[in-house]
Amino acid sequence: MIPAERWLLPDGIEELLPPEAARLEQLRRKLLDLFRSWGYQQVFPSLVEYLDSLLAGAGNDLAQKTFHLTDAYTGKQMGIRADMTPQIARMDAHSLPNTGATRLCYAGHVLHAKPSTLAAPRALIQIGAELYGHSGIGSDTEIILLMLETLSQAELSEIFLDLGHVAIYRALAEQAGLGADAQWRLFEIFQRKAVPELEEFLTEHLQEEAMRQRFRVLPALAGDGSVLQKAREALAGAPAAVFAALDELSQIAAFVRQRAPAVTLYFDLGELRGYHYHTGPVFSAYMPGVGHAVASGGRYDKIGEVYGRARPATGFSMDLARLVKWSPLQATIPRRIVAPEMAIENAALWAQIQQLRREGNIVIQRLPSDHGSQPELGCSAQELGCQYELVCVEGRWIVALVDGARS
Repeated sequence: MIPAERWLLPDGIEELLPPEAARLEQLRRKLLDLFRSWGYQQVFPSLVEYLDSLLAGAGNDLAQKTFHLTDAYTGKQMGIRADMTPQIARMDAHSLPNTGATRLCYAGHVLHAKPSTLAAPRALIQIGAELYGHSGIGSDTEIILLMLETLSQAELSEIFLDLGHVAIYRALAEQAGLGADAQWRLFEIFQRKAVPELEEFLTEHLQEEAMRQRFRVLPALAGDGSVLQKAREALAGAPAAVFAALDELSQIAAFVRQRAPAVTLYFDLGELRGYHYHTGPVFSAYMPGVGHAVASGGRYDKIGEVYGRARPATGFSMDLARLVKWSPLQATIPRRIVAPEMAIENAALWAQIQQLRREGNIVIQRLPSDHGSQPELGCSAQELGCQYELVCVEGRWIVALVDGARS
C-alpha cells in the first residue's frame, strides 16, 4: 500500500485541476488585458530574493509570513516572496527611473509561512496593480475604480467598499507624542478591539482627557457617509491633517458614487490594516457570504525610499485562486476535435490539424498503437471529451459531429 503522505499537501497549500485551472487561466488573462487597457504594464518579479532586499521597508508581519532559506552559492539568507508590492516598489525605484506616473501590474504566486487566519491559504496567486509617481486623490480614485472593475469583470455582485485613512490615526498619535513603540502597541490594541486594554493604555500614556476621548471614539467611527461629519465633530481639536484626510475620503467617495453607483460605501476610520507601511487612504472590497476582504489596497508613499528613490504610490491586490472560486464565470471551451493518428505520408491531414489549431480549436490526435499490439486506451471521441472528429470525405479532411453528440 502506498503511504497517504505521498499525495497529501501541506496545510494551506492547494492545487488546481481541470477544469478549474482553465477557469483561473482565462480569468487571469482577462484581468491582465483589463489592466493593460488602463495603461498598466505587466512585470514579473522574482520568486526569491535576498532577505535584506525583500523585506526592506516591510513591516514585522510580512517578515513573519516570509519563508527563509539559504543560498547554496553564497550562504546568504534568501526569502520566498509573501507579497509582491515591495518588489514592485523596488522595480519602480531602481529599475524604472521614470519621472512621471508609472503604472504596473502583475500576477504570480506568493507563499506565506504562516496563514493570515486559520482558514486562509498559504499559497496564493496574487494579482494586482500599482501606480507610482502621483500623490493626489486622482491616483487613489483610479486604483479603487480599477479594483472595482476587476471584480465586475469577474462578475461578482453586491460589492461593499470599505474606506479608511491611516493618516487620521498617525496624526492623532503624533499629536499625543506617542513614540514608535507606543504607537505600535496602541495599533495592536485597535486591531484586537480590546476596549479595557485601550482604556488602560490611554490612562497610562495620555494626560489630557480630550485627547483620550479622540482615541476612544475612533473605533466607533464606522458606518455610512454620515460618519465623516460625525468624525469632524468628535475629533474637534485634532491636527489639521485629520480633517485633510476626511476631505480626501469625501472626495474619493464622491467619485466612486458617480462612477460605480452600484457599490455600497462603508467608512471605517479605525481601520488600520497595513499600518506599518500604508500612509493614506486604505480600502477593501467585501461581498456577502465571504468573511474577509476579496480585494484590498491603499496608499503607501515613500516605500521606495529604502531602495534609493521615495515616490508616492498606491495600489491594490487580491488572490486570484480564491477570486475564481467566487466568480460565476465559466471557462470558454472551444470545439474539441479528435483526429486520426498521424501517418508520415499524410501531409494534408497534418496541414488541416494545424489550421484548426490556429483557428482556436482543440485538436487531439489519436496515438498509434504500441508496436501494433494494443490500441491506445481512452482514445474514443467520447473518452477524449470530443464532440467532433476529423474525417476524410472524397479526399478532403472535414470536421464532422461525432455520432450521438450534440452540436
